[in-house]
Amino acid sequence: MSLSRRKAVTTTLRTPDELVAHGLAPASVQATLEQVAARYAVAITPDVAALIDPADPNDPIARQYVPGADELRTRPEELADPIGDHAHSPVAGIVHRYPDRALFKLVHVCAVYCRFCFRREMVGPGKETALTDEAYAAALGYLRTHGEIWEIILTGGDPLMLSARRLHEIMRDLAAIPHVKIIRIHTRVPVADPGRITGDVVAALKVEGATTWVALHANHPRELSEKARAACARLADAGIPMVSQSVLLRGVNDDAMTLEALMRAFVECRIKPYYLHHGDLAPGTAHLRTTLEAGQALMRSLRGRVSGLCQPDYVLDIPGGHGKSPIGPEYLQSDGEGAYRVADYCGEVHLYPPAADQK
Repeated sequence: MSLSRRKAVTTTLRTPDELVAHGLAPASVQATLEQVAARYAVAITPDVAALIDPADPNDPIARQYVPGADELRTRPEELADPIGDHAHSPVAGIVHRYPDRALFKLVHVCAVYCRFCFRREMVGPGKETALTDEAYAAALGYLRTHGEIWEIILTGGDPLMLSARRLHEIMRDLAAIPHVKIIRIHTRVPVADPGRITGDVVAALKVEGATTWVALHANHPRELSEKARAACARLADAGIPMVSQSVLLRGVNDDAMTLEALMRAFVECRIKPYYLHHGDLAPGTAHLRTTLEAGQALMRSLRGRVSGLCQPDYVLDIPGGHGKSPIGPEYLQSDGEGAYRVADYCGEVHLYPPAADQK
C-alpha cells in the first residue's frame, strides 16, 4: 500500500504489520520494525494516526510515534535508566529525588509510546506491571511518613490510563495525607486519546484537601487538535490548572517557527509552558536529540519573539539521578567590580548600571 493512501484507523495500532496495513510504514521495513517492536513498545491511537501525513517522509507526528531502524542503534553514552529513577526509589513506585516532592509511578502503560521515551526500557506490555495492592500500600506508607513531601507527581506510564473509579480512590488516598497539598498528573492522554477525558475523569481528579495540576506532554502544534483542545478545556473549565512539558526533538520542533507555534498553542489552551526538556540519553534515541547549543539558540530566538507567557524553562536531566538543571542561554555577565553586561533579545549588549555618558 502506498504511504500516501491508508485505511482509516479505528483501534490502537500495536504491531508493525498493523502499521504497514494502515499505510504508516512501508512493507519493505516490516522485518526491521519487528526487531524494534520486540524491544520497545509500540502504540498509535486513532487520534494520533489521524494527525500523521503519510505522504510526508519527514512528518513530525510520525517521527514521534512510528518506530524506525535508528532505534536499534544504541550509543555508548545511552542508559537504560537515563535520569536515575532507580537510584532514588526507596520503595516500589516511589521516586524521591527532591526534598519536597516525589514521583508516584502507578502504571507502566501508556495510550501511545513515544520513540524518545526516557522510560522506554520500563514501560509497555511485558515490562514492569502496575503496583500490587501490597506495593501500593507500602508506597502510601512512605508518603505518609515523610512530612517534607508537599507535592506528589503521578506518572508512569500514564496515570490517566486508569479508570475514573481508580483515579478517584488514589486521589482520595493522597489528599488525605495532611502534608500533601499538590497532586500533579503527567499525561499525554488529552492529545493521544482525548475521548478518555470524560466528565467522570475530570470529577475524579478534583479532591478536597489538595490542589490538582495537570502537566500535558505535547511536542508539535498539530498535536493540539480540535479534540485535544476540547479535552484540555474540560480540565481547565473544571478549575484544574495546566502546565506543559515538551521535549526538544530533531525534525519535530527544533526550529523557531514550530516552537513558537507550539508555545502559543499551549497558552491559547490555557496551558502555561513549563519545561522544554533536552532529549535524555535513552537507548536508541540519538537520531532525535539535538545539541545543547542548538537548544540554547532556539530559546534565545523565543525571547522577545513571543510573549513571556510562552517561555518554557529549557532543562537537562543530569544522568545518574542528579536532577534537572536549567540550561538556557546566559544574558548576564559580571565584570567583577559591581557592573554588568546584559544582552537584550536582539543580541545587543548593554552596561548595567549604565555608564555616565549613557544616562
